[in-house]
Amino acid sequence: MTVVAASAYVNGEVVRPLSLDDPAGLQPREGEFVWIGLVEPDEAELRVLQQAFHLHPLAIEDALNARQTPKVDVYGDQLFVVAKTAHLENDRIEYGETDFFVGRRHLITVRHGSARAHTELRAQLEAAPALLKHGVDYVLHAVLDFIVDGYMPIVDAIEEELVAFERRALDAFLTRAEIARIFNLRRALMKFKKLLGPMTQVVSALEHHELPCIDTDVRPYFRDVRDHIQRTEILVDGLREVLTFVFEISSLLEQQRQGVITRQLAAWAAILAVPTAVAGVYGMNLEHMPELKWTYGYPAVLGAIVVVCGLLYRRFKKTGWL
Repeated sequence: MTVVAASAYVNGEVVRPLSLDDPAGLQPREGEFVWIGLVEPDEAELRVLQQAFHLHPLAIEDALNARQTPKVDVYGDQLFVVAKTAHLENDRIEYGETDFFVGRRHLITVRHGSARAHTELRAQLEAAPALLKHGVDYVLHAVLDFIVDGYMPIVDAIEEELVAFERRALDAFLTRAEIARIFNLRRALMKFKKLLGPMTQVVSALEHHELPCIDTDVRPYFRDVRDHIQRTEILVDGLREVLTFVFEISSLLEQQRQGVITRQLAAWAAILAVPTAVAGVYGMNLEHMPELKWTYGYPAVLGAIVVVCGLLYRRFKKTGWL
């Protein structure tokens, strides 16, 4: 059984547990609303809920498929809401999906691939009956807010990794693996950003549109969720800029280091060119060579080489090439 929790509530307090083995008992009684949470349900379980709550077949199909983009669909007096979850796993952003079947007196949450259970959230809400008594629309807001709050640890972890990359780029060359990681992070952030836009549209629709099951006094709560998404979106844009900066500063510093090495090589080549040129002249084995019969000829030539090389070294040292 994939039912994590299923309860009926009156005035924000649990009055009875529910079970899919008793379909007749799933229907809310007078003054109740029910909240059923499932994880990776099979088709048979969703069909039981479809019969009990008159869920639309297309919504059931979408919940089974679990490959939907964030959206809000209206089916008569009920809503079908799709939200995307995200979490870090082995330095990768993994995505999941949470589907909501929303009626006036029932809320069914279906989780696929989500690493964060709603157990703790449900306990917090049950500990605050004054809030929970608002009904299914407030619970919908609370779960959406819980999902959006799960985005922040991703941003924080990537930001911490980028700070380490910044320090590394200033101290030494980035390795091939580190450069590949930067490009992977950039692609991951682009994909993450594409998720945030539709999520903003979902929450904005719940806040502004006249939708069944959403009371007017609960709409401002969805504005708070939208603000959280937009704040995350701004942080993601900032991280993308930092990634670009890290790559650019690494390239600039590498070019600078290569320029220093090139100048050093050019300076030493110029210095070594002096003895090479002189030695080349004496290596031609001509009959009339200067200073061949002078006792101090070779010492004088060697001394001249040393002096010229010393002057060149001093000059290059002064200009910062050595």
